[in-house]
Amino acid sequence: PVPPEPMRTLAQTDQISGDSLADEAGFAVYVHWPFCLSKCPYCDFNSHVRETVDQADWRAALLRELDCHAAEIGRRRVDSVFFGGGTPSLMPPATVAAILDRIDALWGYAAAPEITLEANPTSVEAGRFADFRTAGINRLSLGVQALRDADLKFLGRGHDVAQARDAIDLAAENFDRFSFDLIYARPDQSARAWEAELCEALKLAGDHLSLYQLTIEPGTGFEGAVARGVFTPADPDHAASLYQITQEICVDAGLPAYEISNHARPGGQSRHNLVYWRYGDYAGIGPGAHGRLSVDGQRIATANLRKPERWLSAVRETGVGREERSVLRAAEQASEMLIMGLRLMEGISLSRYEKLAGVPLADERITPLVQEDLLWRRGDRIGTTGRGQLLLDAILRELSDAI
Repeated sequence: PVPPEPMRTLAQTDQISGDSLADEAGFAVYVHWPFCLSKCPYCDFNSHVRETVDQADWRAALLRELDCHAAEIGRRRVDSVFFGGGTPSLMPPATVAAILDRIDALWGYAAAPEITLEANPTSVEAGRFADFRTAGINRLSLGVQALRDADLKFLGRGHDVAQARDAIDLAAENFDRFSFDLIYARPDQSARAWEAELCEALKLAGDHLSLYQLTIEPGTGFEGAVARGVFTPADPDHAASLYQITQEICVDAGLPAYEISNHARPGGQSRHNLVYWRYGDYAGIGPGAHGRLSVDGQRIATANLRKPERWLSAVRETGVGREERSVLRAAEQASEMLIMGLRLMEGISLSRYEKLAGVPLADERITPLVQEDLLWRRGDRIGTTGRGQLLLDAILRELSDAI
């Protein structure tokens, strides 16, 4: 079996020396704004509710951490910037503009960079879309999550369906590119109900949709609710059926999956997330942000302090809010590339894997998975089939044993 080819893949030759494909994947900057108006019960992201936020203090800290990263990394061309959270649409647009100006001064932008901001579709935030566009945002990612009021209430969202639709319309007016998220496999959600909701969403969609199955994450409100018997998560077989329905409907609508949970029209893929999945370099700015950086011939993993106050204090003292900085061994790099790259429909390059790991990915590990219709293999590349995407964790366990 072979995959569709919805987008250009990275160079597929084994004549590439070192890990120059990391450069080809691009260089991205992620900026984390950790604050939300409320904490959603399904969310395990690094998000926090605070009554007040000193905006000037936070702006100065984010700019200072950018300066320190640039001193460490050196000159790079930035292909994408992503403001994530938390709820970064709660940031003042002037802070967004200042950060983007500083990135330009420190590194400079590649031609036509993708600059994304996550936003929630409340009326207060939606009214600021034009200001964010003026600040330099050219792509918006909306956390809609559902198009049913009862489900929005269950998910703890602060908006209703009418506000979501208004925000989507406003996003389309202000940005050439926008995306929104939906969560499916909600408790008691039937196949017919999800099909109807997804078809509604596709009528509203721009060039991209992110469609995630509801998962019960450790430490979340939903974990406690399930333990108390408040609700029962969707049966795994039913969730798998909903996944298959999702793929079929999105393909018919012209938004095939290019990653397990992400769908796009041709050219509409999230270039920022492709940097992650293609195992490129990215700098993580803000509380809890992670990074992968090529410095002096080494691959560096960074992780920032998660608690906003601890991060802010560390930046004031040292210029960075870093909790961890480690050099990744060859096997760790290969493993990470495998984990990230097999989420993509384009798969991974076996020659790049071998360059990173120092050993090839053994045929005796790959061939049985191909025979079981879990992997496809074409030339230098392997990737997951439709069936394999449902069993990715098991596939990774089989392959990663070879490292």
